[in-house]
Amino acid sequence: MATKLSVNINKIATLRNSRGGNNPDVLQAAIDCQLFGADGITVHPRPDERHIRYADVRDIKKIITTEFNIEGNPTEDKFVELVLEVKPEQVTLVPDALGQLTSDHGWDTIKQAKYLREIIAVFKSAGIRVSIFVDPVADMVSAAADTGTDRVELYTEAYAKGYKANKETAIAPYIIAAKAAIDNKLGLNAGHDLDRHNLNFFASSIPNLAEVSIGHALIADALYYGLENTIQLFKRQLV
Repeated sequence: MATKLSVNINKIATLRNSRGGNNPDVLQAAIDCQLFGADGITVHPRPDERHIRYADVRDIKKIITTEFNIEGNPTEDKFVELVLEVKPEQVTLVPDALGQLTSDHGWDTIKQAKYLREIIAVFKSAGIRVSIFVDPVADMVSAAADTGTDRVELYTEAYAKGYKANKETAIAPYIIAAKAAIDNKLGLNAGHDLDRHNLNFFASSIPNLAEVSIGHALIADALYYGLENTIQLFKRQLV
């Protein structure tokens, strides 16, 4: 089966918020992404609501017909309450610091195992699939299995940065991490800085890759190629 594409619409919300009002309309963007072929919608509400707002998350839940994935740091009580209220198909736990520009590291699944076990149990008891953001380190992936998570999401910035210089070297730790996920019966997602140019090699090299979440590069390409065409361009890289 082809890897699923979940479109992160945070950047559409960033553009809206920069001017005020409701242009572009984030809710309509979510509807259109689904119509244009996205397999899911991803949002990452942060406490300062600088892009996706908590109200957006509630509104999107009402209209979504594909998979809904909410990312965020569960150490924020407001985030936990939102996820339990909305009940998306998947919650992706990311260890962002307050005010952090963008996600830049995964969980230490060894040192933070106790906390992760406790918070993951909260979401799973509500029937929500859990994925946790991890660096491409086999030990971290293996330890994730002891937290009770359903999936891990491999943090792909290092791959994206190294792709042009030597794609074989860049992909190597991800292949090892993917094997650790398979060995530990974990589902596998990936995301961060994947784009039209590096996506196909990544997806074709990583076994059992269930889903990629892509926002920044996809929305940037949509400025030139249009949103519908861009979603299809990205999906073709996953075949």
